[in-house]
Amino acid sequence: MILRFSARLKIKTIFAANRLIPGIPNDTALMELCPAGEGAADDRIVALARSGDLVVSRDLPLAERLVDAGVTVLDDRGRVFTKENIHSLRSLRDFAVGLAKNGLETIRTDSYGKKDLASFANSLDRELSRLRGRASGSA
Repeated sequence: MILRFSARLKIKTIFAANRLIPGIPNDTALMELCPAGEGAADDRIVALARSGDLVVSRDLPLAERLVDAGVTVLDDRGRVFTKENIHSLRSLRDFAVGLAKNGLETIRTDSYGKKDLASFANSLDRELSRLRGRASGSA
């Protein structure tokens, strides 16, 4: 879906990971192959991202770093992370991780479905439109 939006809107898209992603690179997408290691891909994403960019990630520590740097971030379920919600979401995530480390069961997210995909597509479209409007000076 990200590749379709990228091609349709003719915007450069960068995928950063510590392994190759099939189908990338192509005409509008580049692949940043990051070294293996804890946080290497996250660090590269933070280094590449600028205000006016959009990052898709469900990694809350990464999202927090990016939002604090003025980057728009949404997850693959369409939730937009903002300065108003990221810190409380990160606290909840850290609490759940702490529970799990101490052997306590935590509530898992439901499997990914059509509603999640639709919500992601709507959020992606809305946020890209907002950012493109801002870049052209109309927002």
